[in-house]
Amino acid sequence: MQPYEERLTAPRSWWLVSLLVGVAMALIMLPFGTLPLLGGLVAGTAVAAVVTSSYGSPRIRVVAGSFVVGDAKIPVSALGEPVVLDAQEARAWRGPKADPRAFMLLRAYIPTALRVEITDPQDPTPYVYVSTRNPEALAAALTAVRAS
Repeated sequence: MQPYEERLTAPRSWWLVSLLVGVAMALIMLPFGTLPLLGGLVAGTAVAAVVTSSYGSPRIRVVAGSFVVGDAKIPVSALGEPVVLDAQEARAWRGPKADPRAFMLLRAYIPTALRVEITDPQDPTPYVYVSTRNPEALAAALTAVRAS
């Protein structure tokens, strides 16, 4: 069985906003001269790009009996059946159906998701909600690891 791996990437519009942050920083530095203007452009764009990349690009993996979602590492043995959520159902689980105790890797720019119940009685977290572009493949990977 191949381990599952996915990196969520920020939409192109976010990168445009990073550039616009750099332009705004350059305009702030304009009264101080050309060199500070260029420094503001480069520094503002770089900082905004780092923030965009770090927030907008989490990894989702199923490897070595674990479900790794961003910084969280959950043993597959503590998970129930995965439920694939289409765009409409995912929106409902992000809103009125959401439980505040749930672990959510939520990215609104990704319409589909996967919800997996936590079966460990010691864990107060009821479920894991993961925004993913390929929920069927992620569910299949989790099911395959649970079966083995």
